[in-house]
Amino acid sequence: MAESMAGLHRTHRCTELSEANIGENVTVMGWVQRSRNKGSIIFTDLRDRSGILQIVFEEENCGNEYYEKAGKLHAEYVIAVEGEVRARSAVNDKIPTGHIEIVAKTLRILAEAETPPFPIEENSKTREDLRFKYRYLDLRRPDIQRNLMTRSKIANVARNFFAEEGFLEVETPTLIKSTPEGARDYLVPSRMHPGNFYALPQSPQLLKQLLMVAGYDRYFQIARCYRDEDLRADRQPEFTQVDMELSFVDVEDVIDVNERFLKKLFKEVKGIDIPTPIQRMTWKECMERFGSDKPDIRFGMELKNVSDVVKDSEFVVFKSALEAGGSVRGINVEGQGEMPRKKIDALVEFAKGNGAKGLAWLALKEDGTTKSSFAKFLTPEIEKALIEAMGAKAGDLLLFAADRNKIVFQVLGALRLEMARQLELTRKDDYRFLWVTEFPLLEWSDEEERFVAMHHPFTMPMEEDLDKIDTDPGAVRAKAYDITLNGNEIGGGSVRIHQGHIQEKMLEVLGFTKEKAQEQFGFLLDAFKYGVPPHAGLAYGLDRLVMLMVEADSIRDVIAFPKVKDASCLMMEAPSEVDVKQLDELGIAVKPQEETAEKDAE
Repeated sequence: MAESMAGLHRTHRCTELSEANIGENVTVMGWVQRSRNKGSIIFTDLRDRSGILQIVFEEENCGNEYYEKAGKLHAEYVIAVEGEVRARSAVNDKIPTGHIEIVAKTLRILAEAETPPFPIEENSKTREDLRFKYRYLDLRRPDIQRNLMTRSKIANVARNFFAEEGFLEVETPTLIKSTPEGARDYLVPSRMHPGNFYALPQSPQLLKQLLMVAGYDRYFQIARCYRDEDLRADRQPEFTQVDMELSFVDVEDVIDVNERFLKKLFKEVKGIDIPTPIQRMTWKECMERFGSDKPDIRFGMELKNVSDVVKDSEFVVFKSALEAGGSVRGINVEGQGEMPRKKIDALVEFAKGNGAKGLAWLALKEDGTTKSSFAKFLTPEIEKALIEAMGAKAGDLLLFAADRNKIVFQVLGALRLEMARQLELTRKDDYRFLWVTEFPLLEWSDEEERFVAMHHPFTMPMEEDLDKIDTDPGAVRAKAYDITLNGNEIGGGSVRIHQGHIQEKMLEVLGFTKEKAQEQFGFLLDAFKYGVPPHAGLAYGLDRLVMLMVEADSIRDVIAFPKVKDASCLMMEAPSEVDVKQLDELGIAVKPQEETAEKDAE
């Protein structure tokens, strides 16, 4: 039976004790990791968020009552122990408290526990769905607790840094107007305004711009954001941003303050000195060299454009791609010329899974011979030129993609990362930052048959490209910048449009009529009539940043209560049906799935 805590006061967490405390009487509390009854002595490992401490129950020290009670302890019982700190006879250097133990004098069982559905241990091999169903137990694991403690430290470093830099922390609302330009909004029905909906913010973008209009100069917020989108290992439907906006600044000012922030953050949290200034690369160069706008620069294997080399080839795959205005590019996987055909075929399937129609390859054997998927179309001259252009040598494997540039970059960018994974070319503790700059302002959407904003409709075009916005919108570069780390975008931002006529032109290019623009963004356009300072900002994905800093495989390991791939919470069983009365109050009727399917079929 659970006992009361009356009269007890915890003096220390487990790992707050050390050899300096030997001889002291202390009180500790926590969970039983395990308990071992050796007949005349009971050893119990006590766990709290700080770590593990050994408790020793000896009948001569704690008396028969407490000794018998200690014999009933099981894993995950919550206990309080009073006792004396002494030196351990059998030292355990694997834990911080391995040189001491507590000789118990009293014991209270504060809560009993059933046997948990999986062991509470580091690096759990328990399948994810079971861990997330019992997430409150999963959160007891020391590695998950360390992740969340690091997350807390990162948030505190951010708050302190930006406060010292003159930023004001301002909370923005989470019930806002829906502005469905981009990812899908989560909608919240209004009881007070039947038939109308709020949206949960995808970011505080427009609100922080309005704070600049209001004269707050420097804004900062650790903001909750929501996007109704398909999930991946580094995505969640609700996530957290370290968000900022600055007035009277340009690109260099934003980059400067953020390089100093990252330097401070990694020094305080990881003890790592980040070299600054951080390397920069334009979006175009990133795509040409790495096939990605968030390149992993910890290894080479850069893309090479061999279109000119193979332009006279009779290989129909190359020929048709070039005739359609595409390109032929390749990567050199050094030292893999003897890769078995079965593994090469798997790479071909991987390329197809990333949008390719196929994958051409050329293997340079160690004996100087070559083997290729398109050998019968290769003249000795083209083969030689191709090998030279790729910087290849005996023992290398060349992989080629031919298609529209967008597809080629997508395929080879993914293939490059896959080869690095297979060949173990990277380490998680090798931190390589990169600023990616000069993104395209717009990109063509085949689905919508119009230009859409690559970042958002409030990003400032580069001044020297403004004259192209009507004649060649796809060539206009943006004053946008992303900060990437080891192939992950950890933050992104831009200089914002602060002139009304440029903002109107941008919305016009995106297909907004004046009426539609006013309906959607009228509150922002109206505010722009009353004096807008030049302003810019950036936001970090806190979850992703923490994931990289603690070297976790998924952001789910750094979020207290994450959703799974279908955006559901297994622990709370959310989303769930609600009472009909609640729906009636909101004026909402839920259509049966069969009815919806029939309508879709029609």
